[in-house]
Amino acid sequence: MSEKEPTQIPTATASAQSQPQGDTVFSLLGGESRVRALVDRFYDLMDLEPRYQALRAVHGSDLGSARQKLFWFLCGWLGGPNHYIERFGHPRLRARHMPFKIGLTERDQWLACMDQAMAEVGVDGALRAKLNDAFFGTADWMRNTPG
Repeated sequence: MSEKEPTQIPTATASAQSQPQGDTVFSLLGGESRVRALVDRFYDLMDLEPRYQALRAVHGSDLGSARQKLFWFLCGWLGGPNHYIERFGHPRLRARHMPFKIGLTERDQWLACMDQAMAEVGVDGALRAKLNDAFFGTADWMRNTPG
């Protein structure tokens, strides 16, 4: 079975209509420093918030590698530098996540944690809504257990 590409995200938002065409979500977010802040807050919340316990349990004791890989992946997925692909090739997200139990609970906790991180780092509301839609499509596709 071939690997389906993750859901693509829009390159412009309603709140960014005055921006020149060709802006990427990566640039609308503020580039690498803002993607790093988002990823760092996401993993900090996963460690701090009891409501993300099932999600945290999937990640093992050290979040350092996952933190770096998500940063590299999101940079490219959002339209910025392809750090992840340059290091590892095609992301093969579903195949790379198959060893981990990902059910509805893990999906929903991942989405809630990312939404909270986006809110806390100040991602624009319209952009945040579009990202949440795109994240949902990818996170739902990643499920590999029914529960």
